[in-house]
Amino acid sequence: MDRAAGPEGTPVLSNRLVVLMAVATGAIVANLYYAQPLLHQISLSFRVGTAATSLVVTCTQVGYAAGLLLVVPLGDFRPRRSLAVSMFVLTAGLLALSAAAPDLWLFEVAAVAVGCTSVAGQIMIPFAADLAEPGRQGRIVGQMMTGLLVGILLARTASGLVAQVAGWRAIYWISAGLMVVFAVVLRRALPAEGPRPHISYGHLVGSSLRFLATEPVLRRRAFMGAAGFAAFSVLWTSLSFLLSGPPFHYSKAVIGLFGLAGVAGVTTANIAGRMADADRHRIVTTLSALVLTGSFGILALGKDALVPLILGIVVLDIGTQGIQITNQAINYRVRPEARSRVNSAYMVCYFVGGALGSFSSGAVLAAAGWYGICWLGAGFGVLLGGAALLDHLRPIAPEAPRGATNSVTVEG
Repeated sequence: MDRAAGPEGTPVLSNRLVVLMAVATGAIVANLYYAQPLLHQISLSFRVGTAATSLVVTCTQVGYAAGLLLVVPLGDFRPRRSLAVSMFVLTAGLLALSAAAPDLWLFEVAAVAVGCTSVAGQIMIPFAADLAEPGRQGRIVGQMMTGLLVGILLARTASGLVAQVAGWRAIYWISAGLMVVFAVVLRRALPAEGPRPHISYGHLVGSSLRFLATEPVLRRRAFMGAAGFAAFSVLWTSLSFLLSGPPFHYSKAVIGLFGLAGVAGVTTANIAGRMADADRHRIVTTLSALVLTGSFGILALGKDALVPLILGIVVLDIGTQGIQITNQAINYRVRPEARSRVNSAYMVCYFVGGALGSFSSGAVLAAAGWYGICWLGAGFGVLLGGAALLDHLRPIAPEAPRGATNSVTVEG
């Protein structure tokens, strides 16, 4: 058991356990993105058209959204060590099914299920926040989100390179093996929890969504997260079309390498986490919104030039991560006894925003080209900036206990 007892029995995370949980979170969320640079090869393998093959990504995202709503809230009811480990084991089996699938329909069914079980990372993030000693939660959330974001950004690069060497199915076999390894290691390393409160499953899921109505801080932060991820998705949904056409004409393997540019911004996660611990989250939110919006001005200059394009990706990633880490650090103060459900409600909104950004980017790219994409992304950034400004001007109310709920009211 890789933890020590802090004051009054408060669990204290060791650095080694934080790193393990962060890496495992990144590894399992990467399963959502392996298919993106492989769609052409998958289409050829199953002998189907591109329209049918493109549904693979949609299936994975639908499964992930379902998992956020239906599985993540279980973290407030079931011991999270066993819940997370079970999700890793299930994901391993489903990835093996994906790798061996003889038909596209079975591959897409497996993609939905993989998306649903890959929410294990969203179970472990609030678990880590609970294990952290007071005053360190923001930094721990920042480190966990660093692992998650690195997993997202490197997934495309890894799948493209592996597919070039061993075919598209190989990345699914490799990931299935990794999931088994992580399941074994996490079973031994994660601390056990005491008895969890008994809550009916219907109440568990329903209360996740009710928090959006009853908790104004969560509602504001969910809107900001949705707007920020919408802007992020606008870029990454359309970027491959820019890079595959003139003047770049890059191959799929090279396009996958652009995911590495976003990794340069992961240090923002730890900085934002420390700022949240110091109650400077409003400053971080406002600055991150400005950075995110301004990144699309830089990206507009990258239509025909590589340097501003890469710089714009880095700047966008810095703004996106600053918003996301701050949001989650604030959200976990809203209902400490219900962090899994709060995380579920927030992340559902977050991915709805991402889906809106992806969907709108396709239509805008066809109608207005790259400059239209940059205006669209900046528009989502303006929405985020307006919400951040209103929140910045809101009077700060002192934190107060909620009585029997052992929760606090915060102004985020």
